[in-house]
Amino acid sequence: MTCVDWARLLVRGCWVRTVPSAPTWGIRHVGRHANVHRSVVRRSRDRDGENDRDDGGENRRLSLPLFPAPSPGGEERARRTERAAFAAVGPEPGEAIDKARGFPMSYKVAVVGATGNVGREMLEILSERGFPVSEVVALASSRSLGQEISFGDRTLKAKVLDHYDFSDTDICLMSAGGSVSKEWSPKIAAKGCVVIDNSSAWRYDADVPLIVPEVNADAIVGFKKKNIIANPNCSTAQLVVALKPLHDAFKITRVVVSTYQSVSGAGKEAMDELFTQTRAVFVSDPIEVKKFPKRIAFNVIPHIDVFMEDGYTKEEWKMMVETKKILDPKIKLTATCVRVPVFISHSEAVNVEFENPVTAEEARDILREAPGCLVIDKREPGGYATPYEATGEDATYISRIREDATVENGLSFWCVSDNLRKGAALNAVQIAEVLINRKLITPKAQKAA
Repeated sequence: MTCVDWARLLVRGCWVRTVPSAPTWGIRHVGRHANVHRSVVRRSRDRDGENDRDDGGENRRLSLPLFPAPSPGGEERARRTERAAFAAVGPEPGEAIDKARGFPMSYKVAVVGATGNVGREMLEILSERGFPVSEVVALASSRSLGQEISFGDRTLKAKVLDHYDFSDTDICLMSAGGSVSKEWSPKIAAKGCVVIDNSSAWRYDADVPLIVPEVNADAIVGFKKKNIIANPNCSTAQLVVALKPLHDAFKITRVVVSTYQSVSGAGKEAMDELFTQTRAVFVSDPIEVKKFPKRIAFNVIPHIDVFMEDGYTKEEWKMMVETKKILDPKIKLTATCVRVPVFISHSEAVNVEFENPVTAEEARDILREAPGCLVIDKREPGGYATPYEATGEDATYISRIREDATVENGLSFWCVSDNLRKGAALNAVQIAEVLINRKLITPKAQKAA
């Protein structure tokens, strides 16, 4: 059982009373889908109006995963919502899902870094969304050779990246870090395999499109220059999903964003450190600091990635540069990125200035209709989204929408999203769906036939 599985069970209230040492992740496997699925489906029903929790609006364009055992009518409801979510992207992902079940066109997919947090999530999302695969290959370093990884109802065994031949592979989902991607992505792309990279290695290359499908899917055609597509930083992805519809309507001039980022964004070791430090506090053990510069348990750290000469951190710089590349180079953005003691899901407090007048009501109505967004905005205790609700979900949750009276045409809001899903793995799979639905790639097996 992985640290991500454990964390998701923990936030869903499935804690087992025994608390052993950190390597076992403090919980016995009580059946992830059996426990997590019920709460997610319950909230999906809430979103569809049976127990509406926002302020009366209908969020028609949310992209939902397809669960293995949905509630009665739930799968069709999820399909309808998913199709609406990508109306602006091109042919619907439901079309690709249907082809996977009855159409001969399918794709061989490799996941590099399959044993990591994001790699495992990629495999899970490929299965959940019914991605049209003929074969899925899990790749990792030699240390992980033979390690078992779940893919739907099947179990894959990790193969070594160094020994794998990509000549018959159509799509590579790369999540093995910047140095590995810099070395391997050009080699893989040269074999005719499209690389969708989750690291920062290619995001700022002018010949590599940086894609969030709900925002700039049309830019994907530029992938043919290098056969590489970049995934944005996790904190940027959820931000631009929320900003895009507002920019289209009112034209953004400036953004001030403060992030509250979960430890899973820093990898497995970071999740281990939060767990062990939290446990140490309760049992009066010494607190060891390894992954982070200061203790993370019951603390916040205003420092993510390295410091730059101007005083910003690299994480803050990424948000500035990536927002300009994805959304609009004229937008001015400043960010303060903070690590918080939460296992999964990033939160952001966002202040936006517009060229044109905007009201909170107008913004709320637009965001309800926007692809990938889910508005939960009751002005009462609990009438907002938190990392708890976002974990395991595909949406960018938006709350606390209000006008900023200190500037002309100002607006503030709160947004939360699962950083391992929309911030990484889900976005990568959605990019692959756009490639397929827009007929930008053809399976190699079909070409050879």
